[in-house]
Amino acid sequence: MPKLYLEEYKKQLSGKRIFVACREGILRDHFEDIVADLKFLEKQGIRPVLCHNMSNRFANHRHFKELAAKLPGSEIVRVPGDRDFYDDVLNHEAGVDKILFLERKFLVDPLGNRINAISTTKAREKDLTFETLTGNINFKRNLDQICRKIEQGKIGRVHILSAGKQAIKNELFTIEGSGTLIANNFFETFSCVSSDDDVEIIDGILKLYKKQGYLKTRSREYIQTRRDHFFIVRIDGIVVGCAEKIRLDAKTAELGALAISSRFRNQQIGLLLIRSFLDQMKADGFSRVVSLTNNQKLGRMYLDLGFRHESPLGLKSRQDQSPGVGMYLIDLEP
Repeated sequence: MPKLYLEEYKKQLSGKRIFVACREGILRDHFEDIVADLKFLEKQGIRPVLCHNMSNRFANHRHFKELAAKLPGSEIVRVPGDRDFYDDVLNHEAGVDKILFLERKFLVDPLGNRINAISTTKAREKDLTFETLTGNINFKRNLDQICRKIEQGKIGRVHILSAGKQAIKNELFTIEGSGTLIANNFFETFSCVSSDDDVEIIDGILKLYKKQGYLKTRSREYIQTRRDHFFIVRIDGIVVGCAEKIRLDAKTAELGALAISSRFRNQQIGLLLIRSFLDQMKADGFSRVVSLTNNQKLGRMYLDLGFRHESPLGLKSRQDQSPGVGMYLIDLEP
């Protein structure tokens, strides 16, 4: 089960308008799960707005009463059944920070890979669809509506989730998320680790990479004791990537523990992190940076940034510690 980072993400969500929108069939099929997640948001001091289009017939009155009784801290908005649901939700209120649309399936790219985060430009470029074509037959038009509202500044972020147990909770309070985030207004910063909260999230990101076989184990205690050597990228104040500075000699620093939250991979965050790290090492007086990896995608990124794939004799002792792992090197211009 994904780890929740409640305190860290509560700070980012504090005071924001969060809409959760689901059509009648989805609300009925996942009623208890959705209510449980909304109750969880209320306990975190968040007052969500639930938008649905459940018809106002007698058979549904029990659901209306349960929503009112179980979610006293939520605002409930019923969209009339004869209205376009996506259009009505997107135009309900200007300046909404987040809208979470609950669907039956998750979004995938043309190769069937799940989409974690994407800009409106990329969303239009890619042929996005649901895991199966039965997810939402009007999705292309809905996606265009979403992109236009974000580009107009009417909505900050739109999340599209596959409805299910703890889907909303995991989307908002975990590193990985559970759905697709569409947004353009990411605010990125690069800095040293500054708090125990940063260490906690770095530990979570590195553990994900360790499971995938990309990194050696680094304990939380190791990160804590070397926190002055770790650099992080934040988006909206939340840590989404990290890198470790390892001094090899007077002129050489190693870029280690390079990792990006799975949510923000393929979003140019890695490039920002590497470039910022190189600038920092130059400011710290180093004249070259090396990194070791067998991750082919990362290796290609290094080459694109001007690294060379080589293992100098002077760094043999470091190479011997990681036999068979490719070494990449770049000289920092004075």
